[in-house]
Amino acid sequence: MLGKQFRTLCTACLRLSWLFALLLPLGARADGLLVFAAASLKPALDGILATPDVRALGKIEVSYAASSQLARQIDAGAPAALFISADEEWMDWLAKRKRIVGQTRIDLLGNALVLIAPRDSSVQVALHPGVDLAAALGRDGRLALAEPGSVPAGKYAKAALLELGAWSGVSQRLVAADNVRAALNFVVRGEAPLGIVYRSDAVSEPAVRMVAGFAADSHPPIVYPAAIIAGHDSPTARALLAALRTPAQQALFRAKGFDAPPAQLRSTSQP
Repeated sequence: MLGKQFRTLCTACLRLSWLFALLLPLGARADGLLVFAAASLKPALDGILATPDVRALGKIEVSYAASSQLARQIDAGAPAALFISADEEWMDWLAKRKRIVGQTRIDLLGNALVLIAPRDSSVQVALHPGVDLAAALGRDGRLALAEPGSVPAGKYAKAALLELGAWSGVSQRLVAADNVRAALNFVVRGEAPLGIVYRSDAVSEPAVRMVAGFAADSHPPIVYPAAIIAGHDSPTARALLAALRTPAQQALFRAKGFDAPPAQLRSTSQP
């Protein structure tokens, strides 16, 4: 009886050994580069990762979320190799914790902040000091934006509204979303008559229209820094970071509503 049980156990172990041997190469091939990227990058970055030049680098997977959420996950040990944030503060936060390879940090992109409405909405708003956004929302409408306490798009939006003197009028009428793409979707679904998102978000979504743009000096400069994560530096990670800066890929970002980083825009506009 014991001999039969022993033989059964050995057979099971042998089968597991063969299964492990068969799956190990598959697992090795499945390993790739993990990128953590701000949610607003999804439409543009998905397209760029599908281009032949970038696909040639190997398997690349992307996790999109609010920069604040991603930065905290990286700090907790998430295995991302590259982080692209929607603001400098969260990258600075990681740098202070020595979570990034400092010499790889670059300013990858810029963006603009816009007020949006559903495509079929007829609302008109001029974003001048003292604008009454509460009136534009109607009696029960709410303003969709990313969470203004931590998410970059929400922080930019709050700063712009404070600059215009409009924050107090709408601060109790917000739909604060986990990230800017979620805020966009509140407007897409008609659950909010107005929203504040990045220009790139509005460009990517035909179900909304841009009502007005916020002046660049009404909020801190919108910068997308990128850096390789400490402990995950590799030739592939560096090759991807370099690829995202090439003229061809930067042109694809521009087509999706992004800008050059603000410092580059200032330098090219100077005589």
